[in-house]
Amino acid sequence: MKRIKFIIFTFLISGAVYAQQELVPCLKTASENNAALKASFSEYRAALEMIPQARALPDPEIMFQYFTTPVLLEMGEQRFNISASQFFPWFGKLDAQEQAAALMAKAKYESFIEARNKMFYEIKNVYYKLYVQRKSVQITEANLDLLRSFREIAKIRFESGKNSFVDVLRADMEIAEMENSLAYFRDSELPLKAEFEKLLNQKIPGEIIMPDTLWLEETEIPKSALLDSIAANNPVLKNLDYELSSWEKQMEVAKKMGYPSLSLGLTYMNMARRTDISLQENGRDMYMFPEIGIMIPINRKKYNSMINEARYKSEAVSYEKTNMKNELSAELEMTYRDYLDARRKIKLYTRLHNLAKNARELIMSEYSVAGTSFEEVLRMQEQELKYALMLEDARAMQNSTVANINYLTGKE
Repeated sequence: MKRIKFIIFTFLISGAVYAQQELVPCLKTASENNAALKASFSEYRAALEMIPQARALPDPEIMFQYFTTPVLLEMGEQRFNISASQFFPWFGKLDAQEQAAALMAKAKYESFIEARNKMFYEIKNVYYKLYVQRKSVQITEANLDLLRSFREIAKIRFESGKNSFVDVLRADMEIAEMENSLAYFRDSELPLKAEFEKLLNQKIPGEIIMPDTLWLEETEIPKSALLDSIAANNPVLKNLDYELSSWEKQMEVAKKMGYPSLSLGLTYMNMARRTDISLQENGRDMYMFPEIGIMIPINRKKYNSMINEARYKSEAVSYEKTNMKNELSAELEMTYRDYLDARRKIKLYTRLHNLAKNARELIMSEYSVAGTSFEEVLRMQEQELKYALMLEDARAMQNSTVANINYLTGKE
């Protein structure tokens, strides 16, 4: 178990170069605890155990014969025989079997890498969603306090006879709606935290540590290079490559199974002395070596079917690889589009949020002095809140798309 944790944690270190400090402990915990990842690694270890089985010779055969009535031979009375034989497959069959098993083990290894990368991507994705919910609560709380201050100003103006009580009622309506939104944001964090704990396979006491402002992940690699990276590094495609090679080796194994197998044996015959004759070799044990046998595979349909099975499996994997490559490339195209869109939105919403904030402060100042439309104050405050929430959502979207691009291109 310690060796498994060391291997998985070593994989984690390579990803820690770009992973932010807040996420590293979470990824480490998941790499040690996630049940699905452990299951995938056990599948890989089980595949490794198939290699020594594939290269092993068939078990030798040993036969013991005891004669209740001794057989009378010229050299004595034969009491029992012991024979042993070993079959040897056709030349190259065991090597081909070993190579096929080794290739299948490599395919299982890539499946494990895929499971690890997928788990890391899912953890990051849920983490970014949690960040958005946490910031939504904080931003909404701040805006709720702002609305309450608006209400106090409206109430003061009403009490001084400068405005009607309608402004106070409008503020109450906005406060009620915002309190409802705040409750929803708080409730939305609970299922996300449960999903996060499921991926880590561990309960997290208290709140999950979040940065004040989400860092921004970038990908400076051109899209064409990312598409090439999918073909070269994606674990799913590498898994299919190894599986394809394994079935090609299985085809070679099936062909060699149709060739004869040779056996080499030894027989020991226990002889007792005869009392009725006098010979120099009387009672001398006998050995028969070598005993050479051959097993001729007569049922050609069976071996031809095995060859065809391996060929069709190879074709199926080849078609599956082509389809998977197309799907991954299409997903990368959409993800890269979303990445560029998120970058544009961050710039846009940052600017719009600042403009809305400045406009709200200006309108509120005018309302406090001259009693301009309170509805315009509320509308601008609503715009400011909307852009603040959309900005945080765009930050999370950029990081999530980069995480997905890394996942598609074989990075953890």
